[in-house]
Amino acid sequence: MPKAVWLLVIGMAINVTGASFLWPLNTIYIHMELGKSLTIAGLVIMGNAVMGIIGNLIGGNLFDRIGGYKTIMLGVIITMTSAFILAIFNEFYHYVVLMLGLGFGAGIMMPAMYAMAGSVWPEGGRRPFNAMYVAQNIGVSLGAALGGLLASYRFDFVFLGNGLMYFSFFLLALFFFKHLQADVGQASTTNVFEQGQAVENKKRFRALLILCGGFLICWIAYVQWQSTISVHTQNLGIPLTQYSILWTINGAMIVFCQPIIKLFIEKWVHSLKAQIYVGLVIFMGAYVVLSQADVFSAFIVAMVILTFGEMFVWPAIPTIAHQLAPEGKAGFYQGIVNSIGTGGRMLGPFFGGVMADLFGMSVLFYALVALFLISFLTTYLYDRGLQERKVDQRNIETSAS
Repeated sequence: MPKAVWLLVIGMAINVTGASFLWPLNTIYIHMELGKSLTIAGLVIMGNAVMGIIGNLIGGNLFDRIGGYKTIMLGVIITMTSAFILAIFNEFYHYVVLMLGLGFGAGIMMPAMYAMAGSVWPEGGRRPFNAMYVAQNIGVSLGAALGGLLASYRFDFVFLGNGLMYFSFFLLALFFFKHLQADVGQASTTNVFEQGQAVENKKRFRALLILCGGFLICWIAYVQWQSTISVHTQNLGIPLTQYSILWTINGAMIVFCQPIIKLFIEKWVHSLKAQIYVGLVIFMGAYVVLSQADVFSAFIVAMVILTFGEMFVWPAIPTIAHQLAPEGKAGFYQGIVNSIGTGGRMLGPFFGGVMADLFGMSVLFYALVALFLISFLTTYLYDRGLQERKVDQRNIETSAS
């Protein structure tokens, strides 16, 4: 990989390590330390995600207008400030307000980092996005393990560790990201949708939205591991340190199983669409296992299955978004993808909390398996309009010859 991508990968790992000190423990802290219900916990996480969606859309547009460096610096200053204040003031109402700040700042950063990765290595195809995905999960592995360890002593240490990691990322971005600015394309001052490619660009945007409909479902299911499942394991008597190990397994697999995934894709999965299909089937298997899980070993099996599924799905979506994006809109398209993912993280805890409170965990897991069928449909449909246009163009060229 180019040096510029390596810098972004390191930055992503540090950034997500900081975030992962906190997010797996949010529901546990709100429910068990602050004494609020699962539904209230879901609403708080929903508020965090709403601010993340707003940040995603703003961050993606800022990337296209002012470049990645300034956008990332703005986001990290907001998150770093919120995290350090949270280390001091962490009663319920303080917690809610500062969680909104963390969501907004993180939302600004993520699409800018993904768009920058695609821009500095345009010939890399899916590789820069896969590298950023792996870096994210290195951060998840380290952050979740360290966060669980710190939480076993005092939750205040989790908040402080969160702030220190964001400060480290701030220093890295300040000294090493600025020179990447020149490599990032800026948005055109002319509205792309008013040019000759208007119809094609609208089709591309529609394709992105259809694809992201299925992506939303995947995140609603996935985020249960950070919300309802975390509490479910506690109710079964599984210690917090063991729950954190699940995320360590997840991150370690994503790093060390990449050769297996690469070989499988090269031999049997020859398109990004097929890659998503495979991942969806694996996701469904993970939640079927979860529906029967009542001991820690069963949760390990389900996490292993889930991790294989996400290694197929998660890198494919931003890669497709980058391929669909018109010139000067890379940040905007990545902002849409990240906002949809954040939307899933917003809706998921509330949906899961209500389902778990009303019907129990088993019904929740079976409902999620059924919802994955929607993702199959959106994956099948998203590029049909684009394919039809390609066929029409080939017919015109044949007639002309």
